[in-house]
Amino acid sequence: MDLKNKVAVITGVNKGIGRALTEQFLDKGAVVAGWGMNKPDIDNPQFHFFKTDVRDAEMVKAAYTQSKRTLGDEIHVLINNAGLGYFGYFEEMPPEQFREIFEINVFGIYNTCRHIIPDMKKQKYGHIVNISSTAGQEGMAQVAAYCGSKHAVRGISESLYKELRDFGVKVTCVYPGSTKTDFFRNSPNIKPHDQMLKPEEVALQIIRALETSDNFLTTTIEFRPLQPKPR
Repeated sequence: MDLKNKVAVITGVNKGIGRALTEQFLDKGAVVAGWGMNKPDIDNPQFHFFKTDVRDAEMVKAAYTQSKRTLGDEIHVLINNAGLGYFGYFEEMPPEQFREIFEINVFGIYNTCRHIIPDMKKQKYGHIVNISSTAGQEGMAQVAAYCGSKHAVRGISESLYKELRDFGVKVTCVYPGSTKTDFFRNSPNIKPHDQMLKPEEVALQIIRALETSDNFLTTTIEFRPLQPKPR
């Protein structure tokens, strides 16, 4: 896909991987509809922000409607990047935190995809990227809820890939390891450090997967720090 003048919806655009993706899309000449709770300080005529909480089905519907009204009928790329994690032993996690993780990480994908998939099927073109985690490939102590939600993202992505391939629509699931973002703000023991993945490098590899020819699909991408422990 040549990203110039393509319309991309990216959730969670204010920080981290979402912010890096937004900047790189804009550098490629794409038009970005940023869906998020907080507007990033991006001054570019190709960037349009729509305040959205992906947990809220009505807010997502409104952002979808406003995006199409502003940017046109075709949405070429959807990147489900918004995510949340809490740390702690399974039985000690407050139920509202457990629920919030699944509402953002899983239902957020449902809320966006249910509007955009019909458009992509109709136009027989598009690419959906769901950001999972290496926690979506294995279980990890004290992040059971987060792991469970990211395993769900994996299953959803694999199913969507098989549902949509005959319509010319691609689905890619991304599994980053620990990345230097504010994801760890809810962790009492882990703080971002320079041995973690850089959001800009994660974004660059996603861009490369998007820029392949129409019949070339990268179904999964996994990134890990080579030496993950802080020095």
